[in-house]
Amino acid sequence: MLISGFRVQMDFELTEEQAMVKKMASAFAQKEVKPVADRMDRQGIYPTELVQRLGEMGFMGMFLPQEFGGSGMDLLSYVVAMEEISKAWASLAVVMSVQNSLVCAPILRFGSPAQKKKYLALLGRGQWLGCYALTEPGSGSDAGSIQTRARRVGKDYGLNGNKIFTTNGSRADLAIVYAVTDPAKGKKGISAFLVETNSPGFSVGKLEDKLGLRSSETASLIFEDCRVPRENLLGEEGEGFRIALATLDGGRIGIAAQALGIAQGCLEESVAYAQQRRQFGHAIAEFQAIQWMLADMATEIDAARLLTYRAAWLVEQGKTVTKEAAMAKLFASETVNRVAYKAIQIFGGYGYIKEFAVERFFRDARITTLYEGTSEIQRLVIARRLIDGEEIAHEVDGETF
Repeated sequence: MLISGFRVQMDFELTEEQAMVKKMASAFAQKEVKPVADRMDRQGIYPTELVQRLGEMGFMGMFLPQEFGGSGMDLLSYVVAMEEISKAWASLAVVMSVQNSLVCAPILRFGSPAQKKKYLALLGRGQWLGCYALTEPGSGSDAGSIQTRARRVGKDYGLNGNKIFTTNGSRADLAIVYAVTDPAKGKKGISAFLVETNSPGFSVGKLEDKLGLRSSETASLIFEDCRVPRENLLGEEGEGFRIALATLDGGRIGIAAQALGIAQGCLEESVAYAQQRRQFGHAIAEFQAIQWMLADMATEIDAARLLTYRAAWLVEQGKTVTKEAAMAKLFASETVNRVAYKAIQIFGGYGYIKEFAVERFFRDARITTLYEGTSEIQRLVIARRLIDGEEIAHEVDGETF
């Protein structure tokens, strides 16, 4: 294909390995996840056994090298797996997303050899669960305004403060915690720490009662003179904000994949229902109003998928994807909310009943425009990259669970 004098090679086929991952994730989701998702979601039951199964399949450390206990897969394999799991149950997918994108990835990229050796094998095999603690009651989209403090106490640090909206926080064995080590330096005075949750001074506070993702536990974390060894500083002092921004690029690709999965679930349920639901002597799939909704749903999902796959592919090419990840997350998250709305319309009154999966999809979709940075923050990130250039870092970044 020739574009403006440049020959561009486009290959939209998954590799054999990626197709195998997709097939394995789909089989697991349909046989083991989908049959229990509605019941467990209604009762708010944390999916302990299914999380363990994800670990056994290698889905809790998908792009970690095998030497660190991971599966050694590429990012696109992770994206297609996330999409298939999310299509069945987003509550389970978000546990997988946090483990891979927000915990394993920053340790792999910024961790010391000793930190990688100690933690990645446990996390990659799913023996340990991780969480990502950035957001605070007064610090959401403005991540640079966090108040949690870390002070030197001998050879250790003492952490004081609290975090909110922490997915996996109540179940985690390891938390990546952001705290201020030098208030005079502003954002350059923020550092990241690897905190084992059995450390003295660490405790779990309130569990949130949420609209969606009912089986994914979202907790507040409390630090009261929590002692953290010096060797558990992730990166160097003052690098925390940079680590957070770099981590969120990958996290947004994961949320885009989650949104894709929910949207695809909505579409498949809607197509099946429209073919069997009859009104006025015809299947409603024969009505143009329904056909147009299905056509719009399918078109937007495909567009979101291409943006998401592109961002994942660019990461594998070693490119900076701040703008591309924000675009994928923005479009996929807003797409899934439009798609879920149309799914409810197609189901009519039945779509409002908890017996039908689209009701759960509708609730789960809503969070995707909020966490890992709101849609408004994504637009700021994209616009600043366009206006200031690719080398200028954005100053404001996203609210994170």
